[in-house]
Amino acid sequence: MATDPRLARLAPHADTPPNPPPPPPPAEYSPNIQPVGGFDGAGDARDTRYPQGNETQDDGGFKLKFCTVCASNQNRSMEAHLRLSMAHYPVISFGTGSLVRLPGPTISQPNVYAFNTTSYDSMYKELDSKDPRLYRANGLLNMLERNRGVKWGPERWQDWRVGAPRLGNQRQQDKGSMGAEGGVVDVVITCEERCWDAVVDDLINRGSPLNRPVHIINVDIKDNHEEALVGGRAILDLADSLNEVARQERESKGADGWHDGTSASRSGFDERVPDILAEWQGRWPNLPALWTIAWF
Repeated sequence: MATDPRLARLAPHADTPPNPPPPPPPAEYSPNIQPVGGFDGAGDARDTRYPQGNETQDDGGFKLKFCTVCASNQNRSMEAHLRLSMAHYPVISFGTGSLVRLPGPTISQPNVYAFNTTSYDSMYKELDSKDPRLYRANGLLNMLERNRGVKWGPERWQDWRVGAPRLGNQRQQDKGSMGAEGGVVDVVITCEERCWDAVVDDLINRGSPLNRPVHIINVDIKDNHEEALVGGRAILDLADSLNEVARQERESKGADGWHDGTSASRSGFDERVPDILAEWQGRWPNLPALWTIAWF
């Protein structure tokens, strides 16, 4: 039977595609993601709250004691302090400057704090009350948030009483404090050559009252966020290499007299440190290193 073509035009077409769905809404901007940048005391712009999964398992064996040092005990030394503590090394950290200086609203208006008596938490709260947008954007608040989760506050190297027990609730809550209660370390790692010079000169001026050997190693790390992260990984790699050789020497020659530097195992370890550093330098050629042995 014939059909009316006018009715055919009014009938729906079966092959007509449906209208496409609307596009998804744009991703919501997260204000916690900030530009990366800074220098020691200037910023660590990442979200610095490390998940528990980043921590390494403690093998329960021998661990060298470490100290990390930069100018203000803020960026590079604290990144290394955190890395070493997460690997279960006893570790303390210091700055060699006269004061803690953090960037302010202009280059001529820094935020200045005293070592030893000002906590990271108080610095965080003060800057957050002054200009949270500025100090979040330049990474200072993120860096201080990390730091206050590691230890109480910045300490000055020149004020450190070597060999004095590091006791009390304040020190015992610092990450890496377990094993460092005696106030002495086996290796000091600085993050800048001027800090290495300051540490070596200070130890010479002290006159070696404990007559205990200590290795002073400088890993030259540029003072910005990205290089601090790289430097932290490199320092942990160096610590692992040093610790493995120390463990081998102690197992083969005995551990008696290790801490006062009189044992054969300690002498063997001291003699092998330059070779360990040379091998490490081959793995990290962009981080120039210096080394010397000194005495507490």
